[in-house]
Amino acid sequence: MLAKVLIVILVILVILLVVLYFLGKKMQKKQAEQEAQIEAAKQTVTMLIIDKKKLKLKDAGLPAVVLEQTPKYMRRAKFPIVKAKVGPQIMSLICDASIFDIIPVKKEVKATVSGIYITGVKGIRGKLDTAPAKKKGKFKAWVEKMQEKTGAKPLK
Repeated sequence: MLAKVLIVILVILVILLVVLYFLGKKMQKKQAEQEAQIEAAKQTVTMLIIDKKKLKLKDAGLPAVVLEQTPKYMRRAKFPIVKAKVGPQIMSLICDASIFDIIPVKKEVKATVSGIYITGVKGIRGKLDTAPAKKKGKFKAWVEKMQEKTGAKPLK
């Protein structure tokens, strides 16, 4: 009896893994197509960054078309939004999460833009500051302190 139950559970797990594998492959292809579209439409633009925040799409001041095209489950999520002056026009743009921290506020930058999506940033005058280091958790800080005390790690 126990063996039958274990076999049924094992079969269900194998089926689940196969389904996840094929879904993952499909999502990878979709992402690759999207990256290719972004690369094809990218332009380099000079802009003055006015403000940057993580906001919900409805609070960001983006066009209504963007809100309509966004899936329902993503509408409540917060996105990195950059308000910038591009030429004479002030625009709200969505930023890539990986570069959001290095975008300087109230400075002029050369940004790689694809539609309303910022994919890259370079400083015009000087280099951009790197992203601030993340704070260590209490446990990690404690471990490092103990390593320094015992001599296992050289002092800074």
